[in-house]
Amino acid sequence: MNPFCTFMASMTGRIVRVVAGVALIAWGIMGLGGTVGIIVAVVGAVPLLAGLFDFCVFAPLFGCPMSGPKIRAGKK
Repeated sequence: MNPFCTFMASMTGRIVRVVAGVALIAWGIMGLGGTVGIIVAVVGAVPLLAGLFDFCVFAPLFGCPMSGPKIRAGKK
């Protein structure tokens, strides 16, 4: 299994995605504002939701399944 996929499916990887998502949402809403801020906040929702619901949107690029449990189990 790819080390990137393994890390992103770990608890640490999930926490990193949630924190990055929250940071992007906060930056977009409070720091940037306007249309650009809304776009950044929406983009920040992707890693937030991916971390919360345990999937990795980049895993298929590395030949891994999107599902965190499948990655941790070593399934393809």
